[in-house]
Amino acid sequence: MEEITCDKINREHTLIRVLGITSLTILILAGVAGASPFAYVSNHHSNNISVIDITTNKVTATVDVGDHPTGVAVSPDGNKAYVVNAGSNTVSIIDTAKNKVIDTVKVGTYPQRIAVSPDGKKAYVTSFSNNTVSVIDTATTNVTATVDVGNFPRGVAVSPDGKKAYVTNSGGDSTNFTGTVSVIDTATNAVAATIHTGNNSLEVAFSPDGTKAYVMNSNIYYDPPATVSIINTATNKVTATVNVGDTPHGVAVSPDGKKVYVTVMQFPDPDSRTGAVNIIDTVTNKVTATVPVGKAPCGIEVTPDGTKIYVVNYASHTVSVIDTATNNVTDTVNVGKYPIEVAFGGFNDSNMTGQSTKVISNATESSGVEKTNLSSSEEKKAVEFNNSKNNSESDNSSSPGENESSKNNSTPDFSLLGGLICLYGGWKFSKK
Repeated sequence: MEEITCDKINREHTLIRVLGITSLTILILAGVAGASPFAYVSNHHSNNISVIDITTNKVTATVDVGDHPTGVAVSPDGNKAYVVNAGSNTVSIIDTAKNKVIDTVKVGTYPQRIAVSPDGKKAYVTSFSNNTVSVIDTATTNVTATVDVGNFPRGVAVSPDGKKAYVTNSGGDSTNFTGTVSVIDTATNAVAATIHTGNNSLEVAFSPDGTKAYVMNSNIYYDPPATVSIINTATNKVTATVNVGDTPHGVAVSPDGKKVYVTVMQFPDPDSRTGAVNIIDTVTNKVTATVPVGKAPCGIEVTPDGTKIYVVNYASHTVSVIDTATNNVTDTVNVGKYPIEVAFGGFNDSNMTGQSTKVISNATESSGVEKTNLSSSEEKKAVEFNNSKNNSESDNSSSPGENESSKNNSTPDFSLLGGLICLYGGWKFSKK
């Protein structure tokens, strides 16, 4: 009789420990899932950055930076935002958890755009006036190299494998405005190739698999048409050219690589500066849809989940939010004066769940909990109750109005209370 009782007690204690670890797993995953993604918009005349919580499309913070900010990029881990200040020849580094500038880096004259390498170790900044790219070591925030490129460089993007940086040179060579792309070998910081593209090449974006690069060629100084050059990155050759609308300014590729989005100003009436986004099918290389947005659209980005497009409207002082499923503008966000660029941060990395599971696995091992066969009806009820309790609490804990605090919710306020409730529920059922 004593052996049966002891065995039951041991089973109950083991079950409670398992339930506790299960609760902790769910709570950590809830904390990870609860972290809001943000859009960072550079406001050229306001000298600041608007931080938009994209779950609510509300501006939750404004961060003062340098003079006339232009380009903006976010580190892969979402912890830092890098803002190019064209007027002060600097890059402001923002701690995204605190929304505070923590460092300032001096770069070349009249810098325009910035791109961070996939591993987050380097940032590449184009300097329009002195035809260079500054390479920043993000760990030390020092400029470790300066690379000579073509005339009047503007756009920059790093390939998904991190081996190449493509830089658009809007001035081409010294005799005309024929655009080129300088291909930088990121291992040597040397230009490995120069690709001739269209007139006044301004921006560039890679396909997700890195096999193609899309270069936007404007027609600011030339008659239409404006174009997008499609480059085979293996050969560094232009394989196709797509005609787009008047005065394009930004280009972005969908996460699945099936669509390319180009912002165009559409100048039927120069005073109206009517804006739109042209959507290119990457299979046919044809414009398949046009979505009206605000005035003089510039920067454009697609959310990593592919569900939304954020378009910065320079003359409207707004950001248009497009639903990619319907190609309709679903929201408009007021930001600072003359916004130029947008970048995303705070999206949960795909390996976060794996990391959380690993943490729980380690916790299980260190606690000495052995694998338990939960075969009895009492134990099954306890687990079912525990899961039900956790699901209910997770659903009720989300509050759409908590924009400001959502930046720092990796350890949510309900974690301790939720854990205790889950443990108590499991104990009650095991007692029965």
